[in-house]
Amino acid sequence: MAEDSEHKDCIIHGGISRRGFLSSVGTGAVLSATIKDLPAAPVQEIEAAGNPVTLNLQVNGQTRKVQVESRWNLLYVLRELLGLTGTKIGCERGECGACTVLIDGKPRYACMTLAVEAEGHEITTLEGLMDGEKLGTVQQAFVEEDAFQCGFCTPGQIMAVEGLLRQNPNPTFEQIRMGVSGNLCRCGPYRNIFNAAAKAAQLRGRKGGEL
Repeated sequence: MAEDSEHKDCIIHGGISRRGFLSSVGTGAVLSATIKDLPAAPVQEIEAAGNPVTLNLQVNGQTRKVQVESRWNLLYVLRELLGLTGTKIGCERGECGACTVLIDGKPRYACMTLAVEAEGHEITTLEGLMDGEKLGTVQQAFVEEDAFQCGFCTPGQIMAVEGLLRQNPNPTFEQIRMGVSGNLCRCGPYRNIFNAAAKAAQLRGRKGGEL
């Protein structure tokens, strides 16, 4: 009986004997020492995220040379570096559309576009639709149709309509609704916005397709 008790005392919970446990610890120590003696793998140089990158951006028909960090989005660069504040900061996660710009003529959220992605493409902001102090056709239509209240989302709405009309000069009402569906307005004058898009198509048609 005493021998059985002594045998039980030598068993660690989980069914491993003390002798087995000590043996495994010794093996681990040997392996650890062996690993330490192995030559270290060469450390690869990783470029710091904050290192500046020089870009040549085509914005509103002009080449703008800027230094950016690779993580900066186009929204930040347009507003803070180039002073084009017509592009608004909204949700900053691609949901509201306040930051909409045109890239190669198509609407795109500036908050979801890295500045480095935009190099080599034509960027058009709200300011690029104007001729000096003269409003573009879409801007003029928004004024005539009273298509805004607080006006915060209006730049993005205008750019969405501009992009739509560049691809489809004579859209149906349903196509207009789809064209601005990615732009939210808290004030809610959607009917006026749709009317403004239709009015802009008419104005542009009278001017022979001019912006």
